[in-house]
Amino acid sequence: MIKLRVKYFVLTCVIVLAGLLSRHYSFIPLWVGDVVWATMIYFILRFFYLGAGILKIALISIVLCYAIEFSQLYKAPWIDGMRHAFLGRMILGETFFWGDLVSYTFGILVGVVIELTIFKPYKLNN
Repeated sequence: MIKLRVKYFVLTCVIVLAGLLSRHYSFIPLWVGDVVWATMIYFILRFFYLGAGILKIALISIVLCYAIEFSQLYKAPWIDGMRHAFLGRMILGETFFWGDLVSYTFGILVGVVIELTIFKPYKLNN
């Protein structure tokens, strides 16, 4: 279990680096960062919940990503202040876009495909 957790941790770190780099180069479309962000959420959840099935983690990931996106419709000084800081902007985002929901869905599917390809898990749902 510890070896598996280390693999998820290393993969998550690589994904975070890829996401940060995707925002650094202007030739990479912005939606790529959203795909990578959702994939990161998937693998962070895998890291913490090793015993959960892939389907459960995928569903929790999509609900979390969608909830954060819809939270961008809420405007209050305290949360807008958080969104203007770098970390807040990276985690919470700033502006709601319907297209981001598509990117998040695709990013979680990417996470599932990586999981099925690299980790060859034994549980699809739990």
